[in-house]
Amino acid sequence: MLTLTENASTIVKNITHQPQAPDTAGLRITSDDASQTFEVTAAPTAHPGDQVVEQDGATVYLDERAAELLEDKVLDAAVDPDGRVEFALGPQA
Repeated sequence: MLTLTENASTIVKNITHQPQAPDTAGLRITSDDASQTFEVTAAPTAHPGDQVVEQDGATVYLDERAAELLEDKVLDAAVDPDGRVEFALGPQA
């Protein structure tokens, strides 16, 4: 199952724990069946069939294809000098 670094957990919480966001808000990762590219968006709740990853107060929803592709990965995140969030994937140790 996908795991998150401490940085990723903090950034996911910052994105999803906004005053107007529901308690079920999380980051949703989807993958196109034709490629191994991922789309990352804030989501108010999981979609039917999503795998739910909860770690250190952060919630990530993975569609079925993303869950399969990211099963043995670690999600990391950082904020660049311009304030944009950058996500990276690596192998689990």
